[in-house]
Amino acid sequence: MRYYRRLLLGFLLGISLVLSLLLPLQAQPETTPDPLQTPISALRLNPQQLAASLDAGNISEAIQQLERGWRQQLNEYYGRLFRTSIPSPEQIAQQLRQNAEITGQQSALIYAVPAPNQLEVILLLPDGTLTHHRVSDAPADIMAETIQEFRIGLTTVNSPSSRYLPAAQKLFQWLIEPLEFELETQGVNKLIFCLGGQLRGIPMAALHDGQRFLVEKYGLAFIPAFNLLDPEPPDLSNAQVLAMGASEFQSQLPLPAVPLELAAINRLWQGDVSLNQAFTLDNLIELRSREPYPILHLATHANFAAGSVRESYIQFWDRQLRLDEVRHMGLRTPPVELLVLSACQTALGDPNAELGFAGLAVQSGAKSALASLWFVSDVGTFLFMTGFYENLMTVPTKGDAIQQTQRAMLRGELTLNSDGVQQAIRGESLPPEISNAARVDFSHPYYWAGFTMIGNPW
Repeated sequence: MRYYRRLLLGFLLGISLVLSLLLPLQAQPETTPDPLQTPISALRLNPQQLAASLDAGNISEAIQQLERGWRQQLNEYYGRLFRTSIPSPEQIAQQLRQNAEITGQQSALIYAVPAPNQLEVILLLPDGTLTHHRVSDAPADIMAETIQEFRIGLTTVNSPSSRYLPAAQKLFQWLIEPLEFELETQGVNKLIFCLGGQLRGIPMAALHDGQRFLVEKYGLAFIPAFNLLDPEPPDLSNAQVLAMGASEFQSQLPLPAVPLELAAINRLWQGDVSLNQAFTLDNLIELRSREPYPILHLATHANFAAGSVRESYIQFWDRQLRLDEVRHMGLRTPPVELLVLSACQTALGDPNAELGFAGLAVQSGAKSALASLWFVSDVGTFLFMTGFYENLMTVPTKGDAIQQTQRAMLRGELTLNSDGVQQAIRGESLPPEISNAARVDFSHPYYWAGFTMIGNPW
């Protein structure tokens, strides 16, 4: 009898426990705000907890806090649930080592987290070594002021170097200089940045050590979080390119160099071209149903705007595809290794816009994306893209192609009169915007520094 009483008591206690767990879950939808209407904080994690972990020397736990927090930011911004497991730092380092065997590149991962009173910088090296630096002279207000000076100097055409170099050097001193000994010791030649808050919208390529730009020293890439990317290096050696775009728009500025840009890509790579009226979402899906096209190039206006995710879009011929709709392009199946957005711009300084830019690859389903932080001139974009696709034919990774293109523009080696560019446009009638730009100085960082790769760094 006592046995049955105990059994009944245990059963009732079990039911009580289950109900106590279920009732809060049932009530949750009534108190959970619409994620698309909720402002995104500058740091979607607990700053005090992060600082406590770093103060205790538990850098591994701090990295996992960042990985979870930045995944949550994207979940809230896009109104989706990205179901990913959080890797340990050693698992990340192991992936870096495996990729080094394939690509020949030694990659290091840098987490940089602006906090109210300091900047937290964490370095993860391929051998698993973890290093933390706290930059006390970079509180949030000084950081914001420096970033603003940097952006204004870079996005103003023909601004003198004195307009952007002081800020570029200060950012280098905060973010890179404390890490240089470790980077050199392990022979690191690629930096993968996982940035928070105010830092997401800065062009890392234009940081400066007083002698050289950062892109002259390292290959560069940007990830929203390591747990949100496919880290396997792709093989693009025989890839075909689907190049689509528009040169005319009903309510936006024309892009007269787009036909030339698409023709140049088509001469360099096998694939297909769709221009103006053929540049529709339905046509994109139809063409990819016949051929996977691992590289998708969209030469059109794209805007990462302030406010809701619904304010940002990619412009097709017949409609604007909102950023919360880009997953409907079907780039995950079959997989697109690289999505290129030509002629896009970001509302720099707005945390939502910069977060949308950071999550482009994750949201679209492409393994990585190449886009610009600001609207580069039509001619400058054409020149960069022509050089990029030419380099992509001969180098091991996408990141190498971006780095070589940026270096060539910086050094004045990639111009409209370069042999590769002339071969790519041979026989084409040049619009006045192209022919009149023969003497433009494309070495200014305005023309090359904003192009950023997001997602798979290789």
